[in-house]
Amino acid sequence: MSGGEVAGILVAVFWAILVSFLAVALARLAQTLRATTKLVADVTEQAVPLLADASSAVRSAQTQIDRVDAIASDVQEVTSNASALSTTVASTFGGPLVKVAAFGYGVRRALGGRREDVPARPARRTVIVGRTVPSARRGKRKKD
Repeated sequence: MSGGEVAGILVAVFWAILVSFLAVALARLAQTLRATTKLVADVTEQAVPLLADASSAVRSAQTQIDRVDAIASDVQEVTSNASALSTTVASTFGGPLVKVAAFGYGVRRALGGRREDVPARPARRTVIVGRTVPSARRGKRKKD
């Protein structure tokens, strides 16, 4: 055998190993593609019902949002009416009630007087620029 024949045999063996390796790789790739196809089919079978359920849930949520919107507008109208009624009642009865209360206080104060068994109230303090001053000093300030 000559060198060319040996080189040819080596190339043929190398080529046979390479083709065998590629055949095994292609067989595994085909297996992977079959598994992937099956997985995609299973996901599709499960996704279609889920999408239908999600669509009905979104429709239901939209219906509920429309109802809540209607309720909110009704509540806003009721609040507006209550505010108007409160303003009307306050303007109608507020002034006279304050006057009656002030009159009652004045009458009670005038008729009640000061009793002997009730101690005098402590002197009130007034806040002047961040500090307190007893009422006795307040009186002196007015005289100055």
